[in-house]
Amino acid sequence: MKNPLRKQILVTGGAGFIGSHLCERLLADGHDVICLDNFFTGNKDNIAHLMANPHFELMRHDITFPLYIEVDEIYNLACPASPIHYQFDPVQTTKTSVHGAINMLGLAKRVKARIFQASTSEVYGDPQVHPQPETYFGHVNPIGPRSCYDEGKRCAETLFFDYHRQHGLSIKVARIFNTYGPRMHPNDGRVVSNFIVQALKGEPITIYGDGNQSRSFCYIDDLVEGFVRLMNSPDPVTGPVNLGNPGEFTMLELAQRVLEMTGSKSELVFRPLPTDDPRQRRPDITVAKKELGWEPGINLGQGLEKTIAYFAGVLHCSEGL
Repeated sequence: MKNPLRKQILVTGGAGFIGSHLCERLLADGHDVICLDNFFTGNKDNIAHLMANPHFELMRHDITFPLYIEVDEIYNLACPASPIHYQFDPVQTTKTSVHGAINMLGLAKRVKARIFQASTSEVYGDPQVHPQPETYFGHVNPIGPRSCYDEGKRCAETLFFDYHRQHGLSIKVARIFNTYGPRMHPNDGRVVSNFIVQALKGEPITIYGDGNQSRSFCYIDDLVEGFVRLMNSPDPVTGPVNLGNPGEFTMLELAQRVLEMTGSKSELVFRPLPTDDPRQRRPDITVAKKELGWEPGINLGQGLEKTIAYFAGVLHCSEGL
């Protein structure tokens, strides 16, 4: 007889950086987890340690095609999230966000599952309001090189709320701000992984623009805790809910912190700022605190220490040392 507390949970993009940590957490919480990934950016190494668990199942599938399975909950994380990856095939990126959302919402509607959408702070674009609350509609270029991701995620949110209003679907929408930690791809072009890998290799640290643009960095364990709390919140709480660490740092401050913690002698080199790159980004997490009782517990120094140790191990193995 099935344990009523053990849910059958689908995680799309489950072999990715965030998805693999979420799968790990859900298994630890006593659930059956179906990890779905097409491995465009996901990595089997991220979930290799879960494969022997009898409550874990891996499916290779692209969510731009329909899926027919029985589940209780769906976490929709599938989409390349770093500019290098989502700009490689921008049409497919848009399809993943839009067609993928339609297919996963259709599945949720058929099996009456609660569904979670991993949205992004990129829906705010280059914000003219700081920090960004969920009530801010954003300042997004709809035709720029980042639009495939920004507008794809905005359209996915539209679909989620229309399915909620039209079909009564139980939805949860989280807007993720910059997240970092072990299992990030070393070549994904994100600032934390870039700086750490360059520092550990003794290569010049690349800073785009003047380095005074700011970001807020949330450690992966804090983010996953926010995911689970949002998914398990009462039905009236749909989101969108900002999930991120409100601590704000410039790129120069981050680079200096990484240099200090790695003991690297890497020099700073400056390159032109990419098109539509936001000047500042910081979440207003008032809603998350009120509705979920959630706020980050791991500060930048603690998170960087764990992330640096991870990348040091990855580079050690890749160099055959």
